[in-house]
Amino acid sequence: MTWVAAYGTAPERSASHRTMPSRPRIVSIARTLARRTDALAFAAPVTHVYNPLQYAWAPHRAYLVRYGAGSPAILMLGMNPGPFGMAQTGVPFGDVEITRDWLGIRDRVARPQVEHPKRPITGFGCARAEVSGRRLWGWAQSRFGVPEHFFERFFVWNYCPLCFMEDSGRNRTPDKLPAAERAPLYEACDAALTQVVRALGARHVVGIGRFAADRARIALAETDVTVSSAPHPSPASPLANRGWATVFERALADAGITIRPTTTASDAQRSGRGPQ
Repeated sequence: MTWVAAYGTAPERSASHRTMPSRPRIVSIARTLARRTDALAFAAPVTHVYNPLQYAWAPHRAYLVRYGAGSPAILMLGMNPGPFGMAQTGVPFGDVEITRDWLGIRDRVARPQVEHPKRPITGFGCARAEVSGRRLWGWAQSRFGVPEHFFERFFVWNYCPLCFMEDSGRNRTPDKLPAAERAPLYEACDAALTQVVRALGARHVVGIGRFAADRARIALAETDVTVSSAPHPSPASPLANRGWATVFERALADAGITIRPTTTASDAQRSGRGPQ
């Protein structure tokens, strides 16, 4: 049996969007990517495919509009949504707590039409932590204080917007898909990545994990964008469990990216949470 990415109906706009600045070009890029990837089919052992760019479009759009309108020099690139992160909140590495309380995003999340019984979508009601997201965004909070300071230099984007699950509920990463399924998926994701880099004016892409770095090098081979890699914060990585933030900053430094903290007491107070 073949399964396609399915989704419920999510609102195009929410009340919070009406107070935001005009939408950046990456909103259109994300909508196109959502449509292209939603049309793809995947066979066993994949049984369910979640596309948060569809059912979690409201918070994803809020993230793009609020933080994707600038000109950051550096794009941090993840792999694909985690079941307790972007799959729930629509935000890359989007652990519920830090997405809501630090990024200030809490828009309505609908539900996929075909939902895995072991991986329900409860949106911002999800009680499970996304460890990778807490590490990445927690690092950003501790070093920059408020999101606006972080996004002056950086933006975070996931290469692939789809979350793949097997019958057991096990997560299946894009690189484990058959070649015939990877090809059209990678074509859509490569195109979107290239367009996002161009829209932001980013000059450097940091692949968070080897997969993301490898895909960025392929997608951006004909450009003058620098691509480097940094360790993924996943708890599945032994390296990430031994002081990930220190290793991550070392990788950034090796790539010529210097972190200049902008955290102040007033920043921490405005963010609602102190550095962690």
